[in-house]
Amino acid sequence: MGCQGASRVWNGRTVLSFSSNDYLGLANDPYVVDACIEGARRYGSGAAASCLIDGYTKAHQELEQALAKFVARDRALVFSSGYMANLGILTTLADRHTSIYEDKLNHASLVDAALLSRANLYRYAHGDTDALHKNLSQQKDDAIVVSDAVFSMSGDIAPLTALSDICAEHATTLVVDDAHGLGVLGASGKGTLEHFGLNQQQVPVVMATLGKALGAFGAFVAGADDLIETLIQKARTYIYTTALPPPLVCAARASLEIIENDNTRRETLHKNINLFRSLVAEYDIPCLDSITAIQGMIVGDAKSAITLSEALLEEDLLVVAMRPPTVPPGTARLRIMLSAAHQEEHIVRLVKALAKRLPRTR
Repeated sequence: MGCQGASRVWNGRTVLSFSSNDYLGLANDPYVVDACIEGARRYGSGAAASCLIDGYTKAHQELEQALAKFVARDRALVFSSGYMANLGILTTLADRHTSIYEDKLNHASLVDAALLSRANLYRYAHGDTDALHKNLSQQKDDAIVVSDAVFSMSGDIAPLTALSDICAEHATTLVVDDAHGLGVLGASGKGTLEHFGLNQQQVPVVMATLGKALGAFGAFVAGADDLIETLIQKARTYIYTTALPPPLVCAARASLEIIENDNTRRETLHKNINLFRSLVAEYDIPCLDSITAIQGMIVGDAKSAITLSEALLEEDLLVVAMRPPTVPPGTARLRIMLSAAHQEEHIVRLVKALAKRLPRTR
Protein backbone atom coordinates (compact mmCIF):
# COMPACT_ATOMS: atom_id res chain seq x y z
CA MET A 1 0.00 0.00 0.00
CA GLY A 2 1.25 3.46 -0.86
CA CYS A 3 0.49 6.85 0.65
CA GLN A 4 -3.05 8.21 0.64
CA GLY A 5 -3.99 10.14 -2.46
CA ALA A 6 -6.20 10.00 -5.54
CA SER A 7 -3.61 7.73 -7.14
CA ARG A 8 -2.01 5.11 -4.95
CA VAL A 9 -0.47 1.65 -4.93
CA TRP A 10 -2.84 -1.22 -4.16
CA ASN A 11 -1.42 -4.75 -4.01
CA GLY A 12 1.48 -3.73 -6.20
CA ARG A 13 -0.52 -1.87 -8.85
CA THR A 14 -1.25 1.81 -9.27
CA VAL A 15 -4.96 2.58 -9.00
CA LEU A 16 -7.29 5.53 -8.70
CA SER A 17 -8.83 5.29 -5.25
CA PHE A 18 -12.47 6.14 -4.57
CA SER A 19 -12.55 4.41 -1.20
CA SER A 20 -10.77 6.82 1.15
CA ASN A 21 -12.16 9.18 3.79
CA ASP A 22 -9.36 11.64 2.99
CA TYR A 23 -11.96 14.11 1.72
CA LEU A 24 -9.70 17.17 1.50
CA GLY A 25 -6.51 15.38 0.45
CA LEU A 26 -4.74 16.34 3.67
CA ALA A 27 -3.45 12.92 4.78
CA ASN A 28 -0.35 13.29 2.63
CA ASP A 29 -0.15 17.08 2.53
CA PRO A 30 3.49 18.24 3.03
CA TYR A 31 2.55 20.81 5.68
CA VAL A 32 0.62 18.21 7.67
CA VAL A 33 3.34 15.57 7.28
CA ASP A 34 6.01 18.04 8.38
CA ALA A 35 3.94 18.96 11.45
CA CYS A 36 3.68 15.27 12.32
CA ILE A 37 7.46 14.82 11.96
CA GLU A 38 8.19 17.91 14.03
CA GLY A 39 5.73 16.67 16.66
CA ALA A 40 7.65 13.39 16.88
CA ARG A 41 10.95 15.26 17.27
CA ARG A 42 9.53 17.46 20.03
CA TYR A 43 7.36 14.99 21.95
CA GLY A 44 8.49 11.52 20.85
CA SER A 45 6.54 8.89 18.97
CA GLY A 46 3.94 8.12 21.63
CA ALA A 47 2.22 9.64 24.64
CA ALA A 48 3.28 6.66 26.84
CA ALA A 49 0.52 7.29 29.41
CA SER A 50 -3.13 8.23 29.72
CA CYS A 51 -4.05 11.91 29.62
CA LEU A 52 -4.79 11.99 33.35
CA ILE A 53 -1.41 10.53 34.30
CA ASP A 54 1.42 11.83 32.12
CA GLY A 55 0.29 11.59 28.48
CA TYR A 56 -1.28 15.03 28.08
CA THR A 57 0.98 17.57 26.35
CA LYS A 58 0.82 21.19 25.33
CA ALA A 59 0.02 19.92 21.83
CA HIS A 60 -3.15 18.24 23.12
CA GLN A 61 -4.18 21.41 24.92
CA GLU A 62 -3.61 23.62 21.89
CA LEU A 63 -5.54 21.27 19.61
CA GLU A 64 -8.49 21.11 22.01
CA GLN A 65 -8.62 24.88 22.28
CA ALA A 66 -8.42 25.27 18.51
CA LEU A 67 -11.15 22.67 17.92
CA ALA A 68 -13.50 24.27 20.44
CA LYS A 69 -13.06 27.65 18.79
CA PHE A 70 -13.49 26.17 15.30
CA VAL A 71 -16.81 24.48 16.03
CA ALA A 72 -18.02 27.36 18.27
CA ARG A 73 -18.29 25.34 21.47
CA ASP A 74 -17.09 26.18 24.98
CA ARG A 75 -14.60 23.36 25.18
CA ALA A 76 -13.36 20.24 23.41
CA LEU A 77 -11.80 16.97 24.54
CA VAL A 78 -9.61 14.77 22.33
CA PHE A 79 -10.15 10.98 22.34
CA SER A 80 -8.09 8.19 20.80
CA SER A 81 -10.73 7.42 18.14
CA GLY A 82 -14.31 8.14 17.16
CA TYR A 83 -15.37 4.75 18.46
CA MET A 84 -13.83 5.50 21.85
CA ALA A 85 -15.38 8.97 21.92
CA ASN A 86 -18.89 7.66 21.24
CA LEU A 87 -18.51 4.94 23.86
CA GLY A 88 -17.31 7.56 26.32
CA ILE A 89 -20.20 9.94 25.65
CA LEU A 90 -23.09 7.52 26.10
CA THR A 91 -21.66 5.44 28.91
CA THR A 92 -21.10 8.67 30.81
CA LEU A 93 -24.45 10.36 30.10
CA ALA A 94 -26.72 7.30 30.24
CA ASP A 95 -27.47 4.36 32.52
CA ARG A 96 -30.20 1.76 32.95
CA HIS A 97 -32.67 4.49 33.89
CA THR A 98 -32.14 6.27 30.56
CA SER A 99 -33.82 5.72 27.19
CA ILE A 100 -31.69 6.27 24.09
CA TYR A 101 -33.32 6.87 20.71
CA GLU A 102 -31.14 6.26 17.66
CA ASP A 103 -31.61 6.47 13.92
CA LYS A 104 -31.75 2.99 12.44
CA LEU A 105 -28.73 3.72 10.22
CA ASN A 106 -26.45 5.12 12.94
CA HIS A 107 -22.83 4.02 12.99
CA ALA A 108 -22.05 0.81 14.86
CA SER A 109 -20.10 2.72 17.52
CA LEU A 110 -23.23 4.63 18.53
CA VAL A 111 -25.27 1.44 18.77
CA ASP A 112 -22.56 -0.31 20.78
CA ALA A 113 -22.24 2.72 23.04
CA ALA A 114 -25.94 2.63 23.86
CA LEU A 115 -25.81 -1.09 24.59
CA LEU A 116 -22.75 -0.71 26.79
CA SER A 117 -24.42 2.08 28.75
CA ARG A 118 -27.20 -0.40 29.71
CA ALA A 119 -29.81 2.17 28.70
CA ASN A 120 -33.08 1.20 27.03
CA LEU A 121 -32.27 1.45 23.32
CA TYR A 122 -34.94 2.32 20.76
CA ARG A 123 -34.10 2.60 17.06
CA TYR A 124 -36.45 4.67 14.93
CA ALA A 125 -36.77 4.27 11.16
CA HIS A 126 -34.17 6.22 9.20
CA GLY A 127 -34.99 9.92 9.31
CA ASP A 128 -38.47 9.33 10.74
CA THR A 129 -38.82 12.38 12.98
CA ASP A 130 -42.57 11.82 13.36
CA ALA A 131 -41.97 8.44 14.98
CA LEU A 132 -39.32 9.94 17.23
CA HIS A 133 -41.64 12.76 18.29
CA LYS A 134 -44.42 10.28 19.08
CA ASN A 135 -42.12 8.06 21.14
CA LEU A 136 -40.69 10.97 23.12
CA SER A 137 -44.22 12.20 23.85
CA GLN A 138 -44.79 8.95 25.71
CA GLN A 139 -41.37 8.90 27.34
CA LYS A 140 -41.22 9.07 31.14
CA ASP A 141 -37.55 8.37 31.87
CA ASP A 142 -34.59 10.58 31.02
CA ALA A 143 -33.91 10.38 27.30
CA ILE A 144 -31.11 11.03 24.83
CA VAL A 145 -31.47 11.28 21.06
CA VAL A 146 -28.43 10.20 19.05
CA SER A 147 -27.82 10.57 15.33
CA ASP A 148 -25.11 10.56 12.74
CA ALA A 149 -24.98 13.92 10.96
CA VAL A 150 -23.86 12.40 7.65
CA PHE A 151 -24.67 8.71 7.32
CA SER A 152 -21.55 6.80 6.39
CA MET A 153 -23.04 4.23 4.00
CA SER A 154 -25.42 6.51 2.09
CA GLY A 155 -24.05 10.04 2.41
CA ASP A 156 -27.40 11.63 3.23
CA ILE A 157 -27.71 14.22 5.98
CA ALA A 158 -29.81 13.79 9.12
CA PRO A 159 -32.71 16.24 9.65
CA LEU A 160 -30.81 17.91 12.47
CA THR A 161 -32.97 21.03 12.70
CA ALA A 162 -36.06 18.89 13.23
CA LEU A 163 -34.21 16.67 15.71
CA SER A 164 -33.06 19.73 17.63
CA ASP A 165 -36.59 21.16 17.76
CA ILE A 166 -38.01 17.85 18.97
CA CYS A 167 -35.36 17.54 21.66
CA ALA A 168 -36.02 21.10 22.83
CA GLU A 169 -39.75 20.42 23.06
CA HIS A 170 -39.19 17.31 25.17
CA ALA A 171 -36.22 18.61 27.20
CA THR A 172 -34.08 15.83 25.71
CA THR A 173 -30.32 15.87 25.06
CA LEU A 174 -29.24 15.63 21.43
CA VAL A 175 -25.92 13.93 20.60
CA VAL A 176 -24.61 14.30 17.04
CA ASP A 177 -21.76 12.37 15.38
CA ASP A 178 -20.34 14.64 12.67
CA ALA A 179 -17.47 12.39 11.61
CA HIS A 180 -18.23 12.77 7.88
CA GLY A 181 -19.37 16.39 7.97
CA LEU A 182 -16.49 18.19 9.65
CA GLY A 183 -14.29 19.89 7.08
CA VAL A 184 -16.75 19.07 4.29
CA LEU A 185 -20.00 20.90 5.07
CA GLY A 186 -20.74 24.43 6.21
CA ALA A 187 -19.69 27.75 4.74
CA SER A 188 -16.31 27.53 6.47
CA GLY A 189 -16.01 23.75 6.84
CA LYS A 190 -17.17 23.62 10.44
CA GLY A 191 -19.44 20.74 9.63
CA THR A 192 -23.09 19.80 9.49
CA LEU A 193 -24.05 21.97 12.45
CA GLU A 194 -22.74 25.02 10.63
CA HIS A 195 -24.58 23.81 7.51
CA PHE A 196 -27.84 24.03 9.47
CA GLY A 197 -26.84 26.99 11.66
CA LEU A 198 -27.24 25.05 14.92
CA ASN A 199 -25.53 26.37 18.05
CA GLN A 200 -24.36 24.73 21.27
CA GLN A 201 -27.72 25.11 22.99
CA GLN A 202 -29.50 23.43 20.09
CA VAL A 203 -26.95 20.58 19.82
CA PRO A 204 -25.25 20.28 23.21
CA VAL A 205 -23.03 17.30 22.35
CA VAL A 206 -21.10 16.94 19.10
CA MET A 207 -18.43 14.39 18.23
CA ALA A 208 -16.23 14.48 15.14
CA THR A 209 -13.17 12.58 14.01
CA LEU A 210 -9.70 13.77 13.06
CA GLY A 211 -8.97 10.94 10.63
CA LYS A 212 -11.29 11.80 7.75
CA ALA A 213 -11.32 15.33 6.33
CA LEU A 214 -8.43 16.30 8.63
CA GLY A 215 -6.33 13.39 7.40
CA ALA A 216 -4.84 12.51 10.80
CA PHE A 217 -6.26 10.27 13.55
CA GLY A 218 -8.33 10.49 16.71
CA ALA A 219 -11.55 12.30 17.58
CA PHE A 220 -12.99 14.96 19.83
CA VAL A 221 -16.14 15.80 21.74
CA ALA A 222 -17.21 19.43 22.00
CA GLY A 223 -19.80 21.17 24.13
CA ALA A 224 -20.32 23.10 27.34
CA ASP A 225 -17.60 23.26 29.96
CA ASP A 226 -19.51 21.07 32.41
CA LEU A 227 -20.04 18.37 29.74
CA ILE A 228 -16.32 18.17 29.01
CA GLU A 229 -15.40 18.18 32.69
CA THR A 230 -17.84 15.33 33.29
CA LEU A 231 -16.27 13.31 30.48
CA ILE A 232 -12.80 13.91 31.87
CA GLN A 233 -13.87 12.60 35.27
CA LYS A 234 -16.13 9.73 34.19
CA ALA A 235 -15.56 8.59 30.58
CA ARG A 236 -13.72 5.29 30.94
CA THR A 237 -12.56 5.35 27.31
CA TYR A 238 -10.76 8.61 28.08
CA ILE A 239 -9.47 7.81 31.57
CA TYR A 240 -8.15 4.30 30.98
CA THR A 241 -6.35 4.51 27.64
CA THR A 242 -3.08 5.95 26.39
CA ALA A 243 -3.38 9.48 25.08
CA LEU A 244 -3.39 10.16 21.36
CA PRO A 245 0.25 10.18 20.12
CA PRO A 246 1.54 13.79 20.00
CA PRO A 247 2.74 13.58 16.36
CA LEU A 248 -0.84 12.85 15.29
CA VAL A 249 -2.09 15.68 17.49
CA CYS A 250 0.31 18.04 15.72
CA ALA A 251 -0.78 16.74 12.32
CA ALA A 252 -4.44 17.34 13.16
CA ARG A 253 -3.63 20.87 14.32
CA ALA A 254 -1.85 21.59 11.03
CA SER A 255 -4.82 20.26 9.04
CA LEU A 256 -7.17 22.44 11.04
CA GLU A 257 -5.03 25.49 10.23
CA ILE A 258 -5.34 24.70 6.52
CA ILE A 259 -9.11 24.29 6.73
CA GLU A 260 -9.46 27.52 8.68
CA ASN A 261 -7.37 29.59 6.31
CA ASP A 262 -8.05 28.16 2.85
CA ASN A 263 -11.40 27.20 1.34
CA THR A 264 -9.82 25.97 -1.89
CA ARG A 265 -9.81 22.28 -1.03
CA ARG A 266 -13.41 22.25 0.14
CA GLU A 267 -14.50 24.20 -2.94
CA THR A 268 -12.69 21.68 -5.14
CA LEU A 269 -14.35 18.80 -3.32
CA HIS A 270 -17.80 20.23 -3.92
CA LYS A 271 -17.00 20.87 -7.59
CA ASN A 272 -16.07 17.19 -7.80
CA ILE A 273 -19.28 16.16 -6.06
CA ASN A 274 -21.36 18.29 -8.45
CA LEU A 275 -19.47 16.89 -11.45
CA PHE A 276 -20.04 13.33 -10.31
CA ARG A 277 -23.77 13.96 -9.72
CA SER A 278 -24.21 15.54 -13.13
CA LEU A 279 -22.35 12.72 -14.90
CA VAL A 280 -24.25 9.86 -13.22
CA ALA A 281 -27.48 11.63 -14.16
CA GLU A 282 -26.28 11.98 -17.76
CA TYR A 283 -25.34 8.30 -17.94
CA ASP A 284 -28.50 7.21 -16.09
CA ILE A 285 -26.54 5.57 -13.28
CA PRO A 286 -28.68 5.11 -10.15
CA CYS A 287 -27.06 6.63 -7.06
CA LEU A 288 -28.42 7.55 -3.66
CA ASP A 289 -29.28 11.20 -3.12
CA SER A 290 -26.29 12.90 -1.48
CA ILE A 291 -24.56 16.29 -1.52
CA THR A 292 -21.64 14.98 0.52
CA ALA A 293 -18.40 13.22 -0.39
CA ILE A 294 -20.11 9.85 0.12
CA GLN A 295 -21.95 8.64 -2.97
CA GLY A 296 -23.73 5.31 -2.61
CA MET A 297 -24.81 3.04 -5.46
CA ILE A 298 -26.95 0.11 -4.32
CA VAL A 299 -26.32 -3.06 -6.31
CA GLY A 300 -28.43 -5.54 -4.31
CA ASP A 301 -26.83 -8.82 -3.31
CA ALA A 302 -23.31 -9.05 -1.94
CA LYS A 303 -21.98 -11.19 -4.80
CA SER A 304 -23.06 -8.67 -7.44
CA ALA A 305 -21.50 -5.80 -5.52
CA ILE A 306 -18.21 -7.65 -5.16
CA THR A 307 -18.25 -8.62 -8.85
CA LEU A 308 -18.75 -5.00 -9.88
CA SER A 309 -15.99 -3.83 -7.54
CA GLU A 310 -13.61 -6.42 -8.98
CA ALA A 311 -14.52 -5.39 -12.53
CA LEU A 312 -13.65 -1.78 -11.74
CA LEU A 313 -10.37 -2.88 -10.19
CA GLU A 314 -9.49 -4.53 -13.49
CA GLU A 315 -9.59 -0.98 -14.89
CA ASP A 316 -7.40 0.23 -11.99
CA LEU A 317 -10.31 1.86 -10.17
CA LEU A 318 -10.54 1.06 -6.46
CA VAL A 319 -14.16 1.21 -5.24
CA VAL A 320 -14.71 -1.18 -2.36
CA ALA A 321 -18.03 -3.05 -2.11
CA MET A 322 -20.03 -2.61 1.10
CA ARG A 323 -22.06 -5.64 2.08
CA PRO A 324 -23.87 -7.12 5.12
CA PRO A 325 -23.47 -6.77 8.03
CA THR A 326 -22.12 -3.29 7.28
CA VAL A 327 -25.31 -2.55 5.32
CA PRO A 328 -28.74 -4.25 5.55
CA PRO A 329 -29.30 -7.48 3.55
CA GLY A 330 -30.29 -6.78 -0.03
CA THR A 331 -28.62 -3.36 -0.08
CA ALA A 332 -25.00 -4.26 -0.85
CA ARG A 333 -23.45 -1.34 -2.67
CA LEU A 334 -20.49 0.51 -3.97
CA ARG A 335 -19.61 3.39 -1.68
CA ILE A 336 -17.88 5.95 -3.87
CA MET A 337 -15.77 8.38 -1.83
CA LEU A 338 -14.87 11.65 -3.49
CA SER A 339 -11.94 13.87 -2.57
CA ALA A 340 -10.48 17.27 -3.35
CA ALA A 341 -7.47 15.29 -4.58
CA HIS A 342 -9.46 13.88 -7.51
CA GLN A 343 -9.13 15.60 -10.86
CA GLU A 344 -11.95 16.01 -13.36
CA GLU A 345 -10.57 13.29 -15.60
CA HIS A 346 -10.52 10.85 -12.66
CA ILE A 347 -14.24 11.29 -12.09
CA VAL A 348 -15.06 11.09 -15.79
CA ARG A 349 -13.06 7.87 -16.02
CA LEU A 350 -14.92 6.33 -13.09
CA VAL A 351 -18.38 7.21 -14.36
CA LYS A 352 -17.63 5.92 -17.85
CA ALA A 353 -16.39 2.65 -16.33
CA LEU A 354 -19.56 2.36 -14.27
CA ALA A 355 -21.73 3.06 -17.30
CA LYS A 356 -19.91 0.34 -19.25
CA ARG A 357 -20.30 -2.23 -16.49
CA LEU A 358 -23.91 -1.55 -15.50
CA PRO A 359 -26.97 -2.75 -17.44
CA ARG A 360 -28.73 0.10 -19.23
CA THR A 361 -32.03 1.22 -17.72
CA ARG A 362 -33.31 2.97 -20.84
